[in-house]
Amino acid sequence: MRRDKEQPVVIVEKGDSGMGAFLWGALLGAGLALLFAPQSGEETRRMLKHRGRRIWAAAEDKASEIQDLVTSGFEDAKGRVEDAIDERRQAARDVVDAGKAAVHSARDELERRLADARAARRPRRPEGDESGV
Repeated sequence: MRRDKEQPVVIVEKGDSGMGAFLWGALLGAGLALLFAPQSGEETRRMLKHRGRRIWAAAEDKASEIQDLVTSGFEDAKGRVEDAIDERRQAARDVVDAGKAAVHSARDELERRLADARAARRPRRPEGDESGV
């Protein structure tokens, strides 16, 4: 029995983030602000329309700026990738050219050694013998 008293008690509370209450409060506050505004409804609507247009224009400007940043970043990255690809292609061409040169050099060396070996294997004719046999 003593063990039960020594163990800590854990209480789990579940609840939402409070976002719904915040939104209801904001909506209620906006409604009350419109009701108790010092100007007429016509003036309030005009002011809201004007502010809405300014906010819309600012949002369009920011969207355009972001689009320009993304486009320039994309073009910059594309250029770097293309440069890297060109460098790799050139390196591959250099390796192929070096391989071709090595093959030609080895072939020339092999042909030279083969010619030397053939010349060494030919029987030497005595100097006065012109018979060709």
